[in-house]
Amino acid sequence: MAGKGNPPGGPATRAVEVTPDQAGQRLDRVLADALGTSGEGLSRSRLKALIEDGHVTRNAAPARQPSAKVAAGDTLTVTIPAADDPEPIAQAMDLDILFEDEHLIVLDKPPGLVVHPAPGNPDRTLVNALIAHCGADFTGIGGVKRPGIVHRLDKDTSGVMVAAKTAAAHAGLVEQFAARTVERAYRAVVWGRPQPPAGTIEGDIGRHPKNRKKMAVVSRNGKPARTRYRTVATYGHGLAAQVECRLETGRTHQIRVHLTHAGYPLVGDPVYGRAGHRRSAAKALGSLDSPPLTGFPRQALHAYRLGFSHPVTGQNIDFSTNFPSDMENLVSFLESI
Repeated sequence: MAGKGNPPGGPATRAVEVTPDQAGQRLDRVLADALGTSGEGLSRSRLKALIEDGHVTRNAAPARQPSAKVAAGDTLTVTIPAADDPEPIAQAMDLDILFEDEHLIVLDKPPGLVVHPAPGNPDRTLVNALIAHCGADFTGIGGVKRPGIVHRLDKDTSGVMVAAKTAAAHAGLVEQFAARTVERAYRAVVWGRPQPPAGTIEGDIGRHPKNRKKMAVVSRNGKPARTRYRTVATYGHGLAAQVECRLETGRTHQIRVHLTHAGYPLVGDPVYGRAGHRRSAAKALGSLDSPPLTGFPRQALHAYRLGFSHPVTGQNIDFSTNFPSDMENLVSFLESI
């Protein structure tokens, strides 16, 4: 087994050579047998995740199938990503604050901003900005890694968010989100014209069976999910539409997954979008050069409304925001065709 000499705090590399008696066994099983007692927390499930995420090679070639059978003499190399800093630091940045008191803060999150530190995004997140804005006491609200966070939006989804500044506010908001009494509404621009123009999409959501980085509507091992939608406007004789969505559940990527499953993926969605829609749009427009639509760089999704009961005062409060400039430009372009 190799791996000595790795830089402190950096990724660690471990190499395993398959012995004759291991030939024909699963890749994840061989690695678990070799590294499971290495003191680095490399359980079989952890190794399976590392394999699927591209951190394992077999004879210097990528190995992404945990169930792949190995051969005697194979060299398996595992790269273990560096551990994240467990405590986010304060990093000041501009925040579009809609409301703030001693208990909570409501803001309009811009697209491109990650909510909390995670692998690949260790800093420059909303949490880092909130620590800088709210002060050192904020770091103890609701946990070390995600202080103040009671819900989240995807990095490239814009819109209204609330964060707690006190333990009482955190507990009260968490309770409301769990009870699904929070009013949440989103606006999205999708490919096609939804039929019927309003309705409910139902389907259990779980990990995609072939790509664990994606979610999907699944027949087993998923969680129930319901999304209500209505068409707000249609563009280009059915080329695209603006829809309002309201969540009855809160699953990962729920709106994106459900609308894609229904046949109306979000414009610009890099994960769930379909190239065929972009090609059809280019053909309909008579040009491949229509960047406001075919080149839109993110999922066209904005959390425009958030309403809840103030967790301390009990006052019913409601916030709504307009599209950010990129979605305004997208809608203006669609209205012009």
